[in-house]
Amino acid sequence: MTGNKGVVSDTLDSLSFWVSWSWTYLLMLWFLLIMFLIWFLRAPLRLHENLDQLGFFMNSLTPKFYVALTGTSSVISGIILIFEWWYFHKHGNSLIEQLALTYVAPFIGGIDLPEKPAQSECKVWRNPMNLIRGCEYFKFMQATGNSPLTHYDMNLTAQDQQMFFCPDVSGAGDKSDELMALAWRSVDTEKRIQLALQAVASNSGCASAYVLLAEECASTVPEADKYFRQALKIADNNIRRFVAVPSHDVKAHSLHRRDINICVYARRRVAMCLRKMGKLKECIKITRELIKEFPLMSVLHIHENLMESLLAQKAYNDVQALLTRYDDLNLPKSAVICYSAALLKIRPVCEKFFVDVTVKKGLTTHQFDAVEALQRAVEFNPHVPQYLLEEKPIILPPEHLLKRGDSEAVAYSFYHISHWKEVPGSIKFLECFWKDTFKLIPFPLEKGKLFHPYTAGTEETDRELLPPFHDVSVYPKKELPFFLVFTAGLCLFTLSLALLTHFYPIFMGELARIALEYFATPFAMIAEHLQALLPQQVWNLLTRA
Repeated sequence: MTGNKGVVSDTLDSLSFWVSWSWTYLLMLWFLLIMFLIWFLRAPLRLHENLDQLGFFMNSLTPKFYVALTGTSSVISGIILIFEWWYFHKHGNSLIEQLALTYVAPFIGGIDLPEKPAQSECKVWRNPMNLIRGCEYFKFMQATGNSPLTHYDMNLTAQDQQMFFCPDVSGAGDKSDELMALAWRSVDTEKRIQLALQAVASNSGCASAYVLLAEECASTVPEADKYFRQALKIADNNIRRFVAVPSHDVKAHSLHRRDINICVYARRRVAMCLRKMGKLKECIKITRELIKEFPLMSVLHIHENLMESLLAQKAYNDVQALLTRYDDLNLPKSAVICYSAALLKIRPVCEKFFVDVTVKKGLTTHQFDAVEALQRAVEFNPHVPQYLLEEKPIILPPEHLLKRGDSEAVAYSFYHISHWKEVPGSIKFLECFWKDTFKLIPFPLEKGKLFHPYTAGTEETDRELLPPFHDVSVYPKKELPFFLVFTAGLCLFTLSLALLTHFYPIFMGELARIALEYFATPFAMIAEHLQALLPQQVWNLLTRA
């Protein structure tokens, strides 16, 4: 039975192969058949008379006809161009090419349509330097009328808050925890604040309620700092009580994990508030202690907060020590790590950097190392230099970012552009060498030079994270398809012909006549050669009307 199935399968494969092969030559056979039919019916169709009348008609046409013809052609090609441009911006490929591959290619050659590669999922990370909603994001929205946060970004934050601040065992908390569970799930800011105030009224020791009030109710940074310190104090007391009297109850362990999360989050936000208030030493101290006490929390990228504070303090040696620890091959990279490493390499050489001297003598060893570090950073995230050079406006950073994307570039530049400006000559050095990186990256981007190639779908993810009023930076740039360029050229060519024919009708008419004569010359030569090669009887038979 299995053998019969194999024979049937082979027969079907052979049949499909011969059918596909026959389609390749079907077009040629159809063309020959049409030509023979025209020759056979030349007398009933009166081809000679019709061709003579056509020649007379063409000679009697006025320049207005050619103006109308070229004008109509330019309008039609312009409409096709508009549709091509719209389809390219929406789908990333050519409409004409897609139609040809879908409907024409299978008939003329049995070409298989190329499958669109599946887009790998782009992982979105929590922004370690995200601002405070109440006293920063909401104030911007009140002042400008534009929301700096997208619904997608805020939904991701709501999911993070539920995971961090809600017990992972149902029924583990009291009434205040139930109110806060409703608050974290709510999308209305006023309702969230009201539920948090009810939770505090129900239980003055509800730490998660103070966290929400600090994030969304506080109107100033010192007020937010006060709320965060209150939440931190409550969480620390809960942790001490659990450690003093250990419990094996599942619900108690769930509340303990929630208290640890609140403790880490609140201490980090306290440090960030101190950084905003200019108290760098206290900020650095708290962040160092946090990294030391909770080393497993490196996934939160607390070291990036410490690195930014050290750069603000100009403690470059401490930054280098931190990079030695975290700029490791086995650890995930970020724009903060790559560009901070580049800045430290650039700092010793940028003051004595002069373009004319470099052109004459070439790069020194230290300058070459600095260029390599800069090119490494640009390859990791090519969007950052445009913001550091202020070629694009910097907006408020989102609460989540996509590594190597425009959202990460915005988040990095918002805080670190001041650190680059503090190093004299670093911006000039960046401007001179950052574009050379793209000469080293293989194209097409099948593989990177130092990092993995850019994943597909980064542009779509960045558009969901960044507000609509921001012009999203895209890399790599999409190449214009052939048919889009062709239709644009055709539209301009026909429009030019229409204008020239309208303003110079006699000259264009003469030019069209000369062009037609040159175009007809090869066919006349072919007819003369055929007449010389074929016998006179055969030629009379073919040309007889």
